[in-house]
Amino acid sequence: MLRRGLLTWVSRVGGLLVLLCCSLSLLYLMTCSPPHSNNPPLSHVLPHAGSNHPSLGGTGPVVGAGPSGTRGGDASQSRGPPAAHSYQMLLQEREEQHRLYISSLKKQIAQLKEDLQERSLQLKRVQESLKTAANGPAEGQNGGAELQGAGFGEVQGAKSQQSDLQEFLQTQLSKAEISSGTRLPNEYAVVPFESFTLQKMYQLEMGLTRHPEEKPVRKDKRDELGEVLEAALHSLNTASSHQDNRVPAEKTQTSKVYTTSDFVEGISRTERDKGTLYELTFREEASHEFRRLVLFRPFGPLMKVKNERMDTTNIMINIIVPLSRRADKFKQFMHNFREVCVRQDGQVHLTVVYFGKEQMSEVRSTLENTSRETSFKNYTLLQLDEEFSRGRGLDVGARAWKGGNVLLFFCDVDIYFTADFLNTCRLNTQPGKKVFYPVLFSQYNPALIYGSPEHIPPMEQQLVIKKDTGFWRDFGFGMTCQYRSDFINIGGFDIDIKGWGGEDVHLYRKYLHSNLLVVRAPSRGLFHLWHEKHCADELPPDQYRMCMQSKAMNEASHGQLGMLFFRHEIEAHLRKQKLQNPKKTRLWTEKG
Repeated sequence: MLRRGLLTWVSRVGGLLVLLCCSLSLLYLMTCSPPHSNNPPLSHVLPHAGSNHPSLGGTGPVVGAGPSGTRGGDASQSRGPPAAHSYQMLLQEREEQHRLYISSLKKQIAQLKEDLQERSLQLKRVQESLKTAANGPAEGQNGGAELQGAGFGEVQGAKSQQSDLQEFLQTQLSKAEISSGTRLPNEYAVVPFESFTLQKMYQLEMGLTRHPEEKPVRKDKRDELGEVLEAALHSLNTASSHQDNRVPAEKTQTSKVYTTSDFVEGISRTERDKGTLYELTFREEASHEFRRLVLFRPFGPLMKVKNERMDTTNIMINIIVPLSRRADKFKQFMHNFREVCVRQDGQVHLTVVYFGKEQMSEVRSTLENTSRETSFKNYTLLQLDEEFSRGRGLDVGARAWKGGNVLLFFCDVDIYFTADFLNTCRLNTQPGKKVFYPVLFSQYNPALIYGSPEHIPPMEQQLVIKKDTGFWRDFGFGMTCQYRSDFINIGGFDIDIKGWGGEDVHLYRKYLHSNLLVVRAPSRGLFHLWHEKHCADELPPDQYRMCMQSKAMNEASHGQLGMLFFRHEIEAHLRKQKLQNPKKTRLWTEKG
């Protein structure tokens, strides 16, 4: 009885469950079925596949674009529920594409940031490595401690990059002509130096707008020289402070704090495939002591190459002057020699090699009077009874010296030099390593510069470096400073060359073909005094023309020669102006 009642109850419950499931199924079908309408909702929201809706980036024609404007609705209605599903899939696909594109852009931005940070770290490591090399191992240990937080691979990579960069810098340094010279084919392959002081620059490449002596006008040039001078002073004073930290027993001299007022002069040159070399000279406490600092910029940070003390106290200069007649010019030369070499410098020997007998007594008398008046005994007078040859005279004068390896200065009688130049001569030469070929400033005809002989000022006032007073004689190689041992080893002059010219270029090329370093730079303390140039009638037409061209170049500047060429037109203009406005014309004439 109980079993039958239980079965009846289970059958009823099952029927109710079946009825409930059927009801739910019917309700689901009624709810999810799309409404039958001529304007289904999705047709107003979702574009058709292949459309050119701007949000989807499509390029196909618009479906339903017809005259009646109702084909789109018909097509949508004919598709029914599958079309709505395809639109949803298309939207999801486009959304995924945009998401991936945005993600790619973010990755690229992140990579660029990493590259930028890496470059910054490389620059910082380079600066730290340079400081470590300059200051010793203590700073290097501190730099290593700062990198302990990074991974081992990063440290190894940084060390590799530093070593590669240091190797590159050392390679550029070894290529540059610093401690030794490079063999060159001729004088045209030489890269000359520019010289500079605290306020002025002396440059060979001028053109028509630049000047032989000028202030550094361009900002980059001012910044460059300022940075070099600041780095040199920092290096010198840092070395002095390190010397102060030593125990008193180890100190050899009183440390000096260097300032810009101690800067004497500097030279620099840029080799386009290597970098820029700077040599700066500073004055020490004693008048004959100097400090030379060599810096090199291999298209990167400045590198200190050398810091050396140079004592010129015991460096004797043997000035050799070949001469033939021209006794009046020799008197003018000795007037400058007496002031500069005897009274100011005091470490000079004079060797005069005289050709012939004419005016020989006058030259001897000039030397004896100078010796008697100034107690100067360091001179030698040699006489050669033969045809004048500049190379022969200089060669004889150099070989006649018997007092050891002396510094030679080959000079002419029409040369004016200062005491600063003699120190420059000493500082830019080194036996077996370096010879000095200064570029002198050649004076124009004073009568043309100042208008007439009556207006010519004293000689000391004429020696100014300006565009209208002279030019850098960069084609002349006759004035040179070199040690006697280098002169003898190189083979000396070609004594077969007669007269003036040719022998200086021949010797210059010998040095260029050797391993000696040739310092070629304009010198602000070396002047060639103007003298009239004679072109002999016996010369062939081509040589006579070259002689006249050289004479014209030594007479006046480009602008002054132009004024001479157009002087008839200028005079005619002044005559017309004088009739119209006499007062104004008189003022213009006085200024001109």
